This record gives sequence, C-alpha cells and structure tokens, in this order.
Amino acid sequence: MLILSILAFFVVIFLLASITVTVAWMAFLKTTAEESDAARRDREAVENEASSLFRPDRFSTLNFWDSLLERFDFVNILEARLAQAELDSSVGRVTLAMLFGGTITMLILWNFVPGWAAILGGVLAALAPYGYILRKRDKRFQKFRENFPDVLDSLSRALRAGYPLSAAVEMISTETLPPVSVEMRKTSAEANLGMGWPRALENLAARVPLLEVNLFIAAVQLHARTGGKLSEVLSGLAENMREAIALQGEVRALAAHGKLTGVILTALPIVISGMMLYFSPGYLQILFHYPYGKTLIAAAVACLVLAHFVIRKIVDIKV
Repeated sequence: MLILSILAFFVVIFLLASITVTVAWMAFLKTTAEESDAARRDREAVENEASSLFRPDRFSTLNFWDSLLERFDFVNILEARLAQAELDSSVGRVTLAMLFGGTITMLILWNFVPGWAAILGGVLAALAPYGYILRKRDKRFQKFRENFPDVLDSLSRALRAGYPLSAAVEMISTETLPPVSVEMRKTSAEANLGMGWPRALENLAARVPLLEVNLFIAAVQLHARTGGKLSEVLSGLAENMREAIALQGEVRALAAHGKLTGVILTALPIVISGMMLYFSPGYLQILFHYPYGKTLIAAAVACLVLAHFVIRKIVDIKV
C-alpha cells in the first residue's frame, strides 16, 4: 500500500510538472508568434478600431493551438456562443481553461475517489466554462425577448411618422436598452456599410436565433417584396409577443414549484449525511473503511447530480 501511495504521489508530481512545462512552452511560443506576426496584429488593431463588427480570424494567439482548433467543427459553434453571450474571451482561451480545469480537477479527485468518479468530475469541471457561456447566453436572450416588443412599437411609430426603415432602425438603436440596442446598431451599421438589408437581417438572425427576431425579419422581407403597411404588422407582432411573454411567465411560475422540489431533493441527502457525520461520526465511517465505500459515495453523488438535471429538464416547459 505504501508503494502504491508513493507511486501515485510521483505520478501526480510528474503530471503537474508536465502541465507547468507545457504552460511555459506555450508562453514562449506566444511570444515568438507575437514577434513574427506584428504586422498582422497591427492591421487587425486598425480594423477593430475602425469598426467593432470585424472579428479576428484566429481562434488563438498560439500558432499550434490555433492550427489544432481549426481541425474541429465545434470551435465555430463555441465562437458563435461566445458572440451571442457577448463575452470577450477567445475560443483558444476558453478551450485551454476547459482543458486545464478538467485535468487539475481529475488529478485532485484521483486520490480521494475511484478512477471513474475522478474522470467524471474532470469532465464536469471541463464543461463548466461552456455551461457558464450558455447561462450568460440564455440570460441575454431572455432580456432581448422582454425588450423587443417595445422596440417594435417604437419602430412602428417611427414608420408612421414618415421615417424610412434604415433611419428608424438607426434611431431606435440609440434610444433602446442593451442588448437590443447593440444588435440593432450592428444591423444598421452593416446595412449602411454596403452589405444591404437582406444580408444584414440574415446576420441578425444568426446572432440572435429567436422566434421573435425571425418573425420581424420575415415581416420586413415580405414588405420589401410585396409592399403594405409595415407599421401595422410590427404593432401586431409586438402585441402577440407580449401575450407570449405573459404566458411564458405564468408557465415559469407554475414550474417554480417543481424546480424548488428538485433543489430540496438534491440537497436533502447531503444535509442529512452532514448531520449524521456531526452527531454520530462512527455511523458513516464504515463507508470510508469498507473496500467499496468510496465507490458507493461517488455513485450516490453522481446519481444526485443526474437526478437534479433530470428534474430541471422535466419542469423546463417550452411554450
């Protein structure tokens, strides 16, 4: 047993040393890349200062990491999620954080839990940054959905007052709150820079993939082909969106009981175990000394986490 502990200790030290050497080597490569690509960075800086619509083509400032990420398709999805969440982190930085976070968590858990549990914990830790990105994205989309009907009303009033669509969109982009103002400003800038309104609206639908935005774009495109009173169509869309938002609020209120039940059922076994360890420490000590005790504890924690996500998925009703 002592020999196994010593071997495990040296393995952990070797892995930590390997990670340190890798980070140092990547820092050296980053410095070399910065010196060799100075002209390219200057050109990108000028473009970024001229317009915030241009984004760097590279996924990472590290050449070898950038070339590796280009081989996978998921990095494009991750880049789109970062843009939709309005986060400044690059794809390379996020993927490195996921890699190092998962590796370090797995190494820490390896000496306390079974191997499969350590690997599972490392995978969950690696997915934590992506979960944070999705959370920020959902919050931003929810805020966009709540403010969008008021924007459509303002746009409808501007059209009734005689403003053309381009001037009306530019006007409401300066008067509304983010994130709607940010997306409308980008759309107006793209259309005015020569991209054209059809392409600018398609980019808006790609940046904000919501049903409300798709309905707005369909109404504008239909009006451009057939004509008609776009202001009345936008007013009707705004009213229908408000009714849908009110219905979604009622559904969330009804589902709140199920979410609270899931939280209580997840936390209750942990609280009871903590109380038993405090008041009767010897009662649960058998799990730590029994050969399969740690495996049972890890399996119980994994089942609790899985059950929590299953309950949240059940009560997450889409309207």
